[in-house]
Amino acid sequence: MAAVRALAGPCGRLNQSWHSALLPVQSLSNEPSVSSVPAQRYNKLMSSRLLQSVFARNKVVVMDRKNGKRSSSVNSKAWGTGIVMNASQVLEEALPCSLQEATTVDVQLGDRSYPIYIGSGLLNNPDLLQKHVKGKQVLVVTNTTIAPLLLEKVVAMLKHGDNNIHVESVILPDGEEYKNMETLMKVFDKAIETRMDRKCTFVALGGGVIGDMCGFAAASFLRGVNFIQIPTTLMAQVDSSVGGKTAVNHRLGKNLIGAFYQPQCVLIDTDTLLSLPNRELASGIAEVIKYGLIRDAAFFQWLESHIESLLARDPNALAYAIKRSCENKAEVVSLDEKEGGLRATLNFGHTFGHAIEAGIGYGGWLHGEAVAAGMVMAADMSYRLGWIDDALKYRAVKLLERSNLPTAPPETMDIDKFKTLMAVDKKVADGHLRMILLKGPLGNCIFTGDYDSSALDQTLNAFCQS
Repeated sequence: MAAVRALAGPCGRLNQSWHSALLPVQSLSNEPSVSSVPAQRYNKLMSSRLLQSVFARNKVVVMDRKNGKRSSSVNSKAWGTGIVMNASQVLEEALPCSLQEATTVDVQLGDRSYPIYIGSGLLNNPDLLQKHVKGKQVLVVTNTTIAPLLLEKVVAMLKHGDNNIHVESVILPDGEEYKNMETLMKVFDKAIETRMDRKCTFVALGGGVIGDMCGFAAASFLRGVNFIQIPTTLMAQVDSSVGGKTAVNHRLGKNLIGAFYQPQCVLIDTDTLLSLPNRELASGIAEVIKYGLIRDAAFFQWLESHIESLLARDPNALAYAIKRSCENKAEVVSLDEKEGGLRATLNFGHTFGHAIEAGIGYGGWLHGEAVAAGMVMAADMSYRLGWIDDALKYRAVKLLERSNLPTAPPETMDIDKFKTLMAVDKKVADGHLRMILLKGPLGNCIFTGDYDSSALDQTLNAFCQS
């Protein structure tokens, strides 16, 4: 059945005229908390001048309800099999609502400290963003997926109440395969062509790839300009946007060219996750699970009880998982900004995971998928060393499986490929690969080069074809 469908937005409710026309809430696998309106009631809804204006000004997307796949954007009268609107646009204009207060997690780095704002509807609060903008020039860096959804809104936020703010944007191709110097040059080209100065602010609007590249561009342009992170994927919200790691990939390894460069703030609007594909959501959950395994046993136990709620995008579960992840990341970064030791533990599973990403080609697997398989391999190696018991290894594998994540590398990854790629890992020191491994009870790990290398060989033999 064709339907107009509006996801629950920051206000959390529809006005009475909408309620009278809506069917009961339905649960769709790819769109939780969805209210449906039969197509035959479209004319009744369109009799509202408000809805006419919303439909006229916004693109909508035709969706095949059978398979949940979206086709190209069309105008509101081209019904096809159904219409999905940007919920924040519908609800924001349907009725006024009070701004949500943000939960704030602080990254303590002296005079370079900054806040992480977490909450629903934060992209409806211009003041929160504007107070961290330096100068009168802004360059928004985003990608082809996010630009149609959020770019116009963020530009309006930046200009709100101040016509003297000059905002430019650069839209990059979407995907890990584009996280390279060639794509990065497009950011520099735009900044130079539009004459951005040293007081300008770069804004990263997107997932981890955009955040890493925008941050590296900000660190390098004119030897350093201000930048702000607005992460739109769970992966970026719980990990890559926090802590100042910026980089691009090299064909021989992931994130080998970059800099440590902290943002002015991180603004996490959890509503951006409503449109996130299920596979991307699961990818982000891999990094959430990581925090529990390496340093937060209570959080891991909470995840074991609430993983289905996260996958169903329960707003309270997501908000807590993001907050707790950011608290863990902020604490580690505050103690070890430049990865002298403690911060390296946040790379649990990444030594194997980065090798998988490079080995199969960037973009073949999502980052979190590769890290999930890498964490299972690291847990297996920890068990072979006698550092953890079989029960902990089983719990890690089971939770990752429940999260719809892979627990083994792809068949194309053989032992020689793993060893070649791991040899150029950033954690190699004096020719020896240092590893992050679990040791002791749940929530404990170690960063070390002092291990029996035969355990690594045994793990590779167990997971790979020779």
